[in-house]
Amino acid sequence: MTRTKILITGASAGLGAAMARDFAGKGRDLALCARRLTALEELRDELVAAHPGITVAVRALDVDEHAAVPRVFGELRDELGGLDRVIVNAGLGKGAVLGTGRARANIATATTNFVSALAQAEAALEIFREQNAGHLVLVSSMSAVRGLPGKKAAYSASKAGLAALGQALSTELAKSPIAVTTLLPGFIATDMAAKSGDTRLVAPLDKGVAAMVGAIEKEQRRACVPAWPWRVLDRVLPILPGAIVARIS
Repeated sequence: MTRTKILITGASAGLGAAMARDFAGKGRDLALCARRLTALEELRDELVAAHPGITVAVRALDVDEHAAVPRVFGELRDELGGLDRVIVNAGLGKGAVLGTGRARANIATATTNFVSALAQAEAALEIFREQNAGHLVLVSSMSAVRGLPGKKAAYSASKAGLAALGQALSTELAKSPIAVTTLLPGFIATDMAAKSGDTRLVAPLDKGVAAMVGAIEKEQRRACVPAWPWRVLDRVLPILPGAIVARIS
């Protein structure tokens, strides 16, 4: 099935903006939201100029303002004349070693990556249940596969929660007209990845996003992207001794 009207959160930069460019190139209409409205407007102008004929609607949205999420999703649906797919992409990558006085960073990461993602899933599924069709995409992380120590602990836990939510919804909606995909991206070259300082196994942005969009278009239930080496690591990480995980994290 071709989904022609796609909403992406966290679309002002990084993976969200790159996915928007990819889908625009396929002629899809887009609803883009993020906190930085100016960046969204610049992206909209770029996409419409490069791909005449598509519609790009934008709204400012802080996904941590949970009451605003269904309102903004509804406005974007009305402007596009419907929504076929919602990609829950907005997230945070910051974190600190627990117990070192930086609880605020970890709580913010857990809130945005799981609680706010849950709010987005609620809003999307309310629309999809009403129209009896749709595709929900949850952008988790390969960090969800194994609890990672140190400053990555809260991040990996939040993404594991999101992956579990995706698994639950995929099972619940398996026989319905609503599809659910959980993406587990590995390391992809974005500003967030650069700030982490970890350059091991980093895929170029175009390759990583092409793999993400490919899995989304196939509407896979669960996809580790890019396939190499992350499908292998998906099997290996859960069984590695803790001492090895501590060294490579």
